[in-house]
Amino acid sequence: MTGAFHTIDAAMAPALGDVRSAGPGDLVYILPDATSRKDFPKYWEAAGTAFVRGAQVVVMRREENT
Repeated sequence: MTGAFHTIDAAMAPALGDVRSAGPGDLVYILPDATSRKDFPKYWEAAGTAFVRGAQVVVMRREENT
């Protein structure tokens, strides 16, 4: 059985409850532009809950051109 895959960005995000209930085998990706969401603090908290429950949470960072 494969886990759930959740992506959070400026335009789209799964239901907060889906992120909060994520656990082992699930993956939550937070893209850099997600921080522009008005509800981002709620998603950040939900991702923390998912992490504690055993989900893999990946925070993507902005790459700089050097």
